[in-house]
Formats: sequence, C-alpha cells, structure tokens
Amino acid sequence: MQNTADFYCAYCGEPSTTFIDLSAGTSQTYIEDCQVCCRPNILYVRIDEETLEIEINTESEG
Repeated sequence: MQNTADFYCAYCGEPSTTFIDLSAGTSQTYIEDCQVCCRPNILYVRIDEETLEIEINTESEG
C-alpha cells in the first residue's frame, strides 16, 4: 500500500511530494533528491498506526 506525502527540501526549502510505502513500517529513513534543486535529502518518515497520518522531517546529506 502506497501513499503520497509532502516534504520541504533541507537545502532550498521548496516543497516536494514523495511516495510512502505504508507496508514498510511506521518508521522509515531513506534518501530522496529534491525535485527542484536535485540535492539529496535524508527523509525521516513516521506513520501514525491508527490514523495513518504521515510526518516527514528532512536533513541535508553529509
């Protein structure tokens, strides 16, 4: 099961949308390039088990 969620780039601050695989667990970490400036962001994804609400925090890589 997949869903989409927005995050803000740790470099340029622009919003981007990413796909989240809800079946991969309630705490996920991965790297995704910003759709605007193309720099790599570390995404820390947390999913509420009851509401399936998605929260994403970002950090610059390196």
